[in-house]
Amino acid sequence: MKKILVRVLLVLLVAALGFGGFVYYMVHNSTSQIYSYNKRTNKSSDDKTASKKSVAYLLLGTDTGELGRSYKGRTDTMIVVVVNPKSKTTTMVSVPRDTKVDFDDVTIKINAAYSYGSSDTAMSAVEKLLNIKLDGYLLVNMKGLEQLVDAVGGVTVTSPLSFDYEGKSFVKGQSYDLSGSDALKFSRMRYDDPQGDYGRQMRQQQILTAVIGKLKSNPTTVLSQKFLDAVGKNVRTDVSLGSVKNLATEYRDAGNTIKSDQLHGTGQNIDGQDYEVMSETEITRVHSVIQNALNANN
Repeated sequence: MKKILVRVLLVLLVAALGFGGFVYYMVHNSTSQIYSYNKRTNKSSDDKTASKKSVAYLLLGTDTGELGRSYKGRTDTMIVVVVNPKSKTTTMVSVPRDTKVDFDDVTIKINAAYSYGSSDTAMSAVEKLLNIKLDGYLLVNMKGLEQLVDAVGGVTVTSPLSFDYEGKSFVKGQSYDLSGSDALKFSRMRYDDPQGDYGRQMRQQQILTAVIGKLKSNPTTVLSQKFLDAVGKNVRTDVSLGSVKNLATEYRDAGNTIKSDQLHGTGQNIDGQDYEVMSETEITRVHSVIQNALNANN
């Protein structure tokens, strides 16, 4: 119930900003430990980015310690991110953590797919649910948000509602300059939001959008050791550095317009467990949103 993503900034950020060879060299040397080869997705991502085609990645946010820990946790943040270089748009679609899915003939919440298997398992669960194909994942732990926001010098957001959380007060319609710890508070609160987890998802997307905007205004931040350390400690991905290089040189305008959406369900208690149950109509709608984002101007 507390995390958000970061490495959208070696892919989406470096991608949306377009830095070039020197930055690629710096990123390669500082973040090679975050990469894991994935036969299924690497070819897909590499082929598409080399051909300047749209790509879809899954951002996963987990909630325990630094990556490399023995306890995996669950991915309570799950966002499908589509980067389209031709329409010059990035589309983010949140998948609720409590979404009901079938996993090996057992009914589970979709956020448990990662703990039952791996990041690839989580990808497969989202692909099956939405009938889409993903080109890779970015796994970030909760600490990544705080460290990343601090590494870019803080972010500015406008609160969509009034609330207090862990000693910090927010007023609807007011803008705030947030440090990393306050950004966590802004994106973490759920129970006092009339929209519950759906409201929290949108605030998470606000923080992510603000970080992207901060990096666009000061792209050399990506070269700072503070930023690279935050990524190296808190991020894992199967997106190859070859794809990052392609994204950096050819997808620089994809951050010009950022669109947000979310999968909406209805709360149901099934066998003592609370789930968000998605209608076929809503699944079809979100499938179309993602496919349209991928196919725009192609």
